[in-house]
Amino acid sequence: MTVGTVAAIGTRTSVSGLALAGVDVLVAEDPDAVRRAWQDLPGGIGLVILTASAAEVLGAAVTEPDPSRPLTVVMPG
Repeated sequence: MTVGTVAAIGTRTSVSGLALAGVDVLVAEDPDAVRRAWQDLPGGIGLVILTASAAEVLGAAVTEPDPSRPLTVVMPG
């Protein structure tokens, strides 16, 4: 079984510490940046960690089941 890379999308203060654990941090400070980060996820991402605010911006893009996209989890708000 191949394990993909982990990425995190959210504000710098919320996700930057995850880089210490080897997570690819995608800083997104506003809704447009969140949408761009989500759309531009590199190949090989197996898990995306979202801040609560990033998940809210993406809405159904992350809540509707879709086997073609990475597994997503939302950090507690």
